[in-house]
Amino acid sequence: MNRYPIWKYAILVITLLVALLYTLPNLFSEAPAVQVSSIKVTSKVDASTLTRVEQALKEAGLAPTRLALEGTSVLARFETPDEQIKAKDAIETAVNPDAADPGYVVALNLVSRSPAWLTALSAKPMYLGLDLRGGVHFMLQVDMRAAITKRLDSMASDLRVELRNKNVRHGGVSREGNTIEVRSRDAATLDAARRVMADTQPDLDMVEPAAGSDLKLVASFKPQALLQVQNEAVKQNITTLHNRVNELGVSEPVIQQQGADRVVVQLPGVQDTAKAKDILGRTATLELRLVDESAEGHAAEAGTGPVPFGSEKFLQRDGRAVIVKRQVVLTGDSLTDAQPGFDSQDNQPKVDLTVDSKGGSVMKQVSSENLKKRMAIILFEKGKGEALTAPVIQSELSNRFQISGSMTITEANDLALLLRAGSLAAPMDIIEERTIGPSLGKENIDKGFQSVTWGFVAICVFMCVYYAMFGAFSSLALGFNLLLLVAILSMLQATLTLPGMAAMALALGMAIDANVLINERIREELRNGASPQAAINSGYDRAWSTILDSNVTSLIAGLALLAFGSGPVRGFAVVHCIGILTSMFSAVFFSRGLVNFWYGRQKKLKTVSIGTVWRPDSGTGALQQRPSPDA
Repeated sequence: MNRYPIWKYAILVITLLVALLYTLPNLFSEAPAVQVSSIKVTSKVDASTLTRVEQALKEAGLAPTRLALEGTSVLARFETPDEQIKAKDAIETAVNPDAADPGYVVALNLVSRSPAWLTALSAKPMYLGLDLRGGVHFMLQVDMRAAITKRLDSMASDLRVELRNKNVRHGGVSREGNTIEVRSRDAATLDAARRVMADTQPDLDMVEPAAGSDLKLVASFKPQALLQVQNEAVKQNITTLHNRVNELGVSEPVIQQQGADRVVVQLPGVQDTAKAKDILGRTATLELRLVDESAEGHAAEAGTGPVPFGSEKFLQRDGRAVIVKRQVVLTGDSLTDAQPGFDSQDNQPKVDLTVDSKGGSVMKQVSSENLKKRMAIILFEKGKGEALTAPVIQSELSNRFQISGSMTITEANDLALLLRAGSLAAPMDIIEERTIGPSLGKENIDKGFQSVTWGFVAICVFMCVYYAMFGAFSSLALGFNLLLLVAILSMLQATLTLPGMAAMALALGMAIDANVLINERIREELRNGASPQAAINSGYDRAWSTILDSNVTSLIAGLALLAFGSGPVRGFAVVHCIGILTSMFSAVFFSRGLVNFWYGRQKKLKTVSIGTVWRPDSGTGALQQRPSPDA
């Protein structure tokens, strides 16, 4: 009746071991570290970078506790913050000899002290939010006027191309403030321009001013289209910020829209505020230029001659020089999309580019005049340019074309990412800046840990006193629930915040409620004269429906918080929902396994240790206190 088959015990043991394994990394503290990441495509982080960092630290007399190439960064861990700061200065000098043109980001960071064998098993600690780990908080405001102006300029340029293609001889197309004006010499031409605008620019409302002698159309954004332009500007900026924050190696950064034109950026663990502001505020522009294929240009590329007049020298990703003409064929403003893929002919990695109609016309003309010549894509940041690639023009190009050549899949993905989100859609200003020190974060962790610990201890003491051995079973199940909750949060790499710790403490109280229901059900069966084995079986079976109903209603409320909440509310909701699911498993199945293991083996069980059982007096019907005899 009260026996689990071996496979159920095996599942419980395996679950317990996995929970222990994935909880362990959270017990290790964080070490101050220096992280070296690439800031340019031409600056690669590899074994040679690791050697340079190691040599710089040796010359400075600093011994890191661990130095390794992890992912796309070099991480050097130290015992104290003083060693960390000294190491940063030494590494900065070694990897960036030219301070005016740095190739690497050298940033202060905090990383887990978790041993390598746990990391190899993908057992990683939970991410900690800004309030627990410390870090920086920025509020940035997007310049919507600049975003709208930029979009109108692009649309005006496209409109000129369309009118020329339709042979509509207009008197001029220009942007005036937040409108586009199309002038004409006669009414027939104006009507033709109106039809072209209606076909090609459906997002614009057109009006013909009554006053004045000039014939013209004034077009402005429709309200819905204007809102879409603003939302796209914010979303593109958020995407770009995500790409830039990755250079800092921040675990689980928070980058989200707040209101119509503001973006919140939270970087937990970042100690170098100046470096963070530098990364976030970076401006990048893309340019397409023809390569100088003259004899002088080839000599300059080989390093045997000077750069010809009217040309410039840039470095490619492999370190080789490329000489390009100063005349800009196309800028990144014309680029609308960039996606990685594979060439259908040779199955080699490629990048598919899409430009607007104006850019397509320019590319068609330039490519037809320069077949079998190279065109370089130059990325400019802080006034410094570098050549992302310099492919050969194989055929006449239009608004859709591809870049292919000697690149790997990773390089194709990186190139598409840089082309797609290399620059902000609109400028942003930092209107709020807040720094939370690691000491304050540690204090919050200590307080949260104490609240959960003392809550757990108080519940266990009460349960053991009131329910005796069954209280001990409930306490062990509660400990398993806490272990399982932390393990799942670690597996999901969720971010734990102060509200999340509050939800964890609440989950303990809600989890023990299920065991209270089970224990009282068992007591009720004993009062009604059932045998101990039958009382245990009926207690668990009859309490299950009540436990399920109460937890489902709590889960619905948690899902509502998760769906409609934001920020701290979502952090609370995630822990709350997971805690409900783990509590049902631990309170019912795990505790039942403990009870079955302890009492199920006894065929002639006469008594159970479940505290005081109140039995009705046979004469008066009143309840009498009769302690249940312990086995």
